[in-house]
Amino acid sequence: MVAYVPVRWVSPLLYGVVLVGGLYSAAAGLDDGPGAVAWRTGGFVAAIGALFALEAVGRRWPVARVALLLARCALIGAVVLLDASGLSQVLFVLVPFTAYFAFGRTAAVALGALCVAGLLAAYLLTAPGWYREQEHVADLLMLCVGLVLAISMAAVAVGEQRARVELEAYAARVAELSAVTERNRLARDIHDSLGHHLTAMSVQLEMASDFQNLDPDAARRALDEARRSVRLALGDVRQSVRALRDEATRPTLSTALAALARDDGAARPRVTVEVSGDEDGYGVAELTALYRAAQEAVTNARRHARASKVTVVVRLAGGAARLEVTDDGRGFAPDAAAAGLGLLGMRERVHLVAGSVHVESSPGTGTRVTVAVPRGTTVKSSLDGEAVT
Repeated sequence: MVAYVPVRWVSPLLYGVVLVGGLYSAAAGLDDGPGAVAWRTGGFVAAIGALFALEAVGRRWPVARVALLLARCALIGAVVLLDASGLSQVLFVLVPFTAYFAFGRTAAVALGALCVAGLLAAYLLTAPGWYREQEHVADLLMLCVGLVLAISMAAVAVGEQRARVELEAYAARVAELSAVTERNRLARDIHDSLGHHLTAMSVQLEMASDFQNLDPDAARRALDEARRSVRLALGDVRQSVRALRDEATRPTLSTALAALARDDGAARPRVTVEVSGDEDGYGVAELTALYRAAQEAVTNARRHARASKVTVVVRLAGGAARLEVTDDGRGFAPDAAAAGLGLLGMRERVHLVAGSVHVESSPGTGTRVTVAVPRGTTVKSSLDGEAVT
């Protein structure tokens, strides 16, 4: 349960006002109560001092709510009995005021009603016919007004504190979700970019190892391609760092896909790329999603499909873009591969730009990956500023 804190200046302010009024009444000789004035004044000052000390105790041990409430009621009663000015009755408003923070609205309203009932009982016992005396009626009405104002102030303060707590919790949740989103984005980038280049390097190094003795020239070409893949991977890393620093530039999809086709070199499969339409109107997030989807599909064809040919076709229309990547590999069962990190990352990235992914494949028939991305639907997202390499 959230502990709400009373407005700290209200109680000390009222204690100070009552103290000044009581001392003035004693100094001016207005104290006509029973007993010696010096003893009454000393007890009055001591009770006010105890109330000040009680505020400090309440701030230090806020969990002792019931004990603090009972002690406050007892001290306020003592102050009212010892005060000759009659001003101390205003302290009764502090009972429901402080109770609101500790016990809630129902307890505060109930204690306010008890304060009014207590004053009425005192009038009935000590002042018969009080309802015909303007002073007593005015005191009762002022107490009622003060109680309403005190409970209203407490409600406003509690509402403000509750809103602050909820805002802090919401901010913490947003920060947590932002961190999760950023981790997922980095995971997709590592898989899509470095994973692609490392796959190419692995294939090329295997070729170099296999042809080292049979065909030294082919082995040398494979090593050259592996070195080129290393340079491309380093370029991807630098580009990702620039994206994190908000230094990325707008990608050019046709150039990026052309570079993707050149990545293969002598290694299978052979990749052909066809791009038509205007990229204007498509944001960084949309173009990046298309490129990463094509990159993942080509990587899968190289790594798993044993394809000899991959075709990448992009149509950039006025309302939406469509990407199709087909290969003549051995195919697979899409449902069985649904949990793969590559397809999962592809779907997540495309869904972030309100797009869709459809995979058609079966064993022995090749694979077709179709991605549709609407134009201009994304506002600034977690992918904005991410560049295509």
